[in-house]
Amino acid sequence: MAHVVVVGAGPVGLVTAMLLAADGQRVTLVDADGAALREETAVAASETGEARDINGWKRPGVRQYGQPHIIMPGGMRLLEHELPTAVDAVRVVGGCPFNGISGAWGVGAVGPEEPGDARFETLMLRRSLLEAALLATARRAEGITLRRSRVTGLVTGSAGTQKPPRITGVRTDDGTLEADLVVDAAGRDTRLPTLLGETGAAYEEPPGNTGFRYYSRFFRSADGSWPAPRRGLLTHHNSVSIITMPADRGIWSVTFVTSGRDQTLRALADGDAWDRAAAQYPEVAGWLAGEPLNGVVAMGGMGSRRRVLQRDGVPLVTGLVPVGDAWATTNPSFGMGMTMGFRQAVLVRDQLRKTGTADPAELILSYDRATEETLMPLWNDAVSWDRHRLAEIDEEIRGRTYTTDDPDWNLRNALDAVCLEDPALLRAVADVGFLLRTAEEALAGPGLLERAAELGAGVPRYVEPGPDRAGLLGALRVAEGE
Repeated sequence: MAHVVVVGAGPVGLVTAMLLAADGQRVTLVDADGAALREETAVAASETGEARDINGWKRPGVRQYGQPHIIMPGGMRLLEHELPTAVDAVRVVGGCPFNGISGAWGVGAVGPEEPGDARFETLMLRRSLLEAALLATARRAEGITLRRSRVTGLVTGSAGTQKPPRITGVRTDDGTLEADLVVDAAGRDTRLPTLLGETGAAYEEPPGNTGFRYYSRFFRSADGSWPAPRRGLLTHHNSVSIITMPADRGIWSVTFVTSGRDQTLRALADGDAWDRAAAQYPEVAGWLAGEPLNGVVAMGGMGSRRRVLQRDGVPLVTGLVPVGDAWATTNPSFGMGMTMGFRQAVLVRDQLRKTGTADPAELILSYDRATEETLMPLWNDAVSWDRHRLAEIDEEIRGRTYTTDDPDWNLRNALDAVCLEDPALLRAVADVGFLLRTAEEALAGPGLLERAAELGAGVPRYVEPGPDRAGLLGALRVAEGE
């Protein structure tokens, strides 16, 4: 049995801790936040139905905490298989069933619900309640100790003379924890790479991108219902994308996504401007009818980046593995982060089963190989899409149309535009988007790509109604460049 220190008690850290403890490892979960208060408040809120009180909770160091979150159906299937008690806890605190393609049933050429559509179901709730449910489950699990401390340094073996260095524990505000393995689950703003640098080691970090900015508002209905679902949670428009996301107990969110380089659209941070802009999109109208629970929650600095763990088959450090956003970040628009992190938690568990901790280099290399095989294709596809979308918005700001001969970008846009014209295409696109199957698996059906090409000929870039750039700025009452 190994002693594993998991740094970070967000969703990915909690799932990692529970998977390892269920496999017989001894786990110490370290997090600086006052988690017990959040748990107790959430449980009380779930019993009384007064869930709105948690909307203003803050999570120091977690920029995206107050933004909408989703467990993709692919991630929900993983939790149901690996941690069914955690799924039960999510239901108890208010997680509401939602089928990701329900807005498409009966639209266009798509017929009614089919028996296999159950695979697109998940539970929707805000991150505050999700963390509370997972935390409550972890606290009841055998083999997990929770310490509310801040990690201030990393401990290395052999007085730090090993090359590559082996991390053998962490220093915290209230003492040192020795460990056979340290798992960094502290998210995109993790401090552990900086602390790693103090040991003389460092991950390699290829250049990322500037990313996107998010402007979200939460609403609540009087009767606990949600608005009628749109054809998809995410739609793209000139200069912006829009996300409509159900949550717990008749609460939902609407989010504008803009380029991080688009200074003019930072006017969306103002509530009145946000309202005027949202009213320009007819398909969003029903999502604006509830009681606003907050002003605009703005978030930037969400570029995509990743950390490389080895060079030429040699680990850059041993005894330390990053999971989730501590390993690689993706565009939050597509909601892949938690599910990718859950999959990495499974990889850590599986690699410990195979190699143990006696050979720390092999543990890192085998984990890296498994991550490269299963998750790097998702990350590469996401980064490629981001690059094109940011360039497209740049051209739209200039009043021009973006074109490229990249077949993957053009195919993805065509599929998004025409998927309602063919039930098989819709479900293939949903399988990929909800992380249930790879694109190669989902689009391998007979004639699917040919059908997409046929339907996509001459289809405009944006099929959802909405203003052009000038119309959007007019609604915001700003001029380009202000």
